[in-house]
Amino acid sequence: METLFLSLFAVILTVFIAFDLSIVLALTVGLFIFSVYAKLKGYNLKEIVKMIIDGAKTSKNILVVFFLIGILTALWRDCGTIPAIISYTVGFINPKSFILMTFLLCCLVSFLIGTSFGSAATMGVICMTMGAAMGANPVLSGGAMLSGVLFGDRCSPVSTSALLVSELTGTSIYENIKRMFTSAAVPFAITCAVYFVSGLFSECKPSTTDVAALFSKEFTITPSALIPAAVIIILSLFRVKTKISMLISIISAFFVSIFIQKTEFLALIECAINGYKATDSDLSQMLDGGGIVSMVRVLLIVCISSAYSGIFNETGMLVTLKEKLIQLAEKTNSFTVMIIVSVITSMISCNQTLAIILTENLCDKLTDNKKIRAIDLENSVVVIAPLIPWSIAGAVPLASAGAPTKSLFAACFLYLLPLWTLVTKITHKTSN
Repeated sequence: METLFLSLFAVILTVFIAFDLSIVLALTVGLFIFSVYAKLKGYNLKEIVKMIIDGAKTSKNILVVFFLIGILTALWRDCGTIPAIISYTVGFINPKSFILMTFLLCCLVSFLIGTSFGSAATMGVICMTMGAAMGANPVLSGGAMLSGVLFGDRCSPVSTSALLVSELTGTSIYENIKRMFTSAAVPFAITCAVYFVSGLFSECKPSTTDVAALFSKEFTITPSALIPAAVIIILSLFRVKTKISMLISIISAFFVSIFIQKTEFLALIECAINGYKATDSDLSQMLDGGGIVSMVRVLLIVCISSAYSGIFNETGMLVTLKEKLIQLAEKTNSFTVMIIVSVITSMISCNQTLAIILTENLCDKLTDNKKIRAIDLENSVVVIAPLIPWSIAGAVPLASAGAPTKSLFAACFLYLLPLWTLVTKITHKTSN
């Protein structure tokens, strides 16, 4: 019976995605389906509601953080933090190093703002625009951009995916980040080498795009605009709690907006709620976004998906499937199984958030070590989800930056990270 209901859920998700219907609505239908399963297992309505509430409660901390991220991303735009970061770094781009610098600059911006979507819509757009002006290969440029924006989306202290993994596994985000950097060192180095060599054989020519002049239409570009970003970095180094460091960054951004960018108080409040909206049409394509409203969809996805776990845990719905996965892991290794599960959940869910939750739910018994499970999730599903062509995790950054879908094949870092982790796991198991 479990297989029947899980298959029905997969079909529902597939149909909704095929007809471009709301994923939130599909998840709500899924919640109803699993509630029916619980009813057939002998649980009454009161017990089922308690399961749903208990499951949803597990996401309460991450929901607060998502709320803060919405405000942070909006105010960083308004106070000029993102424009300043881009203006000060874009000058490092030259024709021969363009592909490599696209990767590195997108890594930097995504690490600072913690979102692949926001990074692609800002630095990603600029890099793709400059690449077009230089005559760079758009597939390579797009692959480097996608690799870069997912680098920070994976390991930033203000990344929703990193925070989600931390909450799901009950681990410290700062300890996870330390392990993420360590495990990604070799894939990162190889990626840099690949993009550097590809740049040497490119036929790029200098670009005349003046990014600083474009941003100066609406912003006062000054080092003080970097304060909110500096706050995040400094407090992260001292391992200050994520919510506190984000709150302090928000407060600093608030004052920079008021005193440097001369934003009116009420306009700033509206920006925090509805997101930043540029008056200039050229800037609008790059900077519009953020705000509490922008997080509503992902908040609902996390909340509803977390409610599933309450039903799964209480009814034992996934017990049989988990036992089969454990048996497969014994024949291979736990990370191989996690990769397989990641591909399937990413193909079905079509978004990174739900894929992470489903993968963690299915693989939580593969190892009792929470720290290992956390880094395995970061090295598998977090970077595999964007490689699925129909998943919004990769499709949205590519579309927003104006990169072709074929760029998925050039996103070296996203392939190298799980492959390198798999090799190290197999080598370690063999040596033992």
